[in-house]
Amino acid sequence: MNKSWIETNTFHHSKFKDLDRLVAAKQRKNLSISLCLPTLNEERTIAKEIVIMKSELMIRHPLLDEIVVIDSGSTDQTREIARAYEVMVYQADDILPALSRFMGKGENLWKALYVTRGDIIVYIDADIKNIHHRFAYGLIGPLLLSDTIRFTKAFYDRPIAIGDNKLRPTGGGRVTELVTRPLFSLFMPDLTQFVQPLSGEYAGFRSIFEKIPFHIGYGVETGMLIDIFEKWGLDVMAQVDLDRRVHKNQDTKALGRMAFVIIKTFLKRLQDLDRMNLKQDIFNEMIQFHLVRDQLESEIHTLEQHERPPIIEIPEYREKFGMEDKM
Repeated sequence: MNKSWIETNTFHHSKFKDLDRLVAAKQRKNLSISLCLPTLNEERTIAKEIVIMKSELMIRHPLLDEIVVIDSGSTDQTREIARAYEVMVYQADDILPALSRFMGKGENLWKALYVTRGDIIVYIDADIKNIHHRFAYGLIGPLLLSDTIRFTKAFYDRPIAIGDNKLRPTGGGRVTELVTRPLFSLFMPDLTQFVQPLSGEYAGFRSIFEKIPFHIGYGVETGMLIDIFEKWGLDVMAQVDLDRRVHKNQDTKALGRMAFVIIKTFLKRLQDLDRMNLKQDIFNEMIQFHLVRDQLESEIHTLEQHERPPIIEIPEYREKFGMEDKM
């Protein structure tokens, strides 16, 4: 394991709080930056996220060039609220409509590459209750101030909600410690240095994101880390401490389904890399149980694995970004 990486490529967001310095670096390097907010029924938090990012990082400090909301088909007022704050809002199904349609966070992130224009793309989840503009500038800082770092990932304290108004200081990140970290420890120990490999906030150069596949569902973060590591190595990656993140927590059964998909993603990556040869098919059904009148009843969830190819392989993308002769 490359133990020096965690010392040289781990930062605290406060190192990048001089926003004028970041803007100067962005202008000197002639870069543009897009913020993508993937959404699904986030009417309670989307307005605050847009207001803070727009006021602090577009109006006061011109660090972001655009904010784009990619929605998975919200049934609440998420899209209407976002449009009221004058940002670009898309339904994922309306982007590249000739392709087959899938629903999931990874789909939103992948399609954001087509509708954004930035050289750097920042992805931030839309359900953050304690949103602050450090969630963006903390991730952008290393990309602008370093000549080697091309991808940044967040980590933070993750309190867990108990009831409506109480928080336990620790307890978040359960799937990371029970599933992802053991898998990385067994097969890819360098990646165990990421404190929160499943964090939903990350940023990178378009030239990185457009060349890797995107898993549609919960496996998107796991697949992304593995693919960037295998293609470019650990030195192009960094992690940033954003202090604390408060968001809605999922129950244990939902986390079980998340773990199911992450394990499937991991096994597929091992096969793709010729590090494992499974001698049987992997099933798509997650089987769980619940009690109904003292009787156990099964719950069967079909969790198919879909993955988008590197978007640079899509003809519409290549045409839009003038890449006909580059591959």
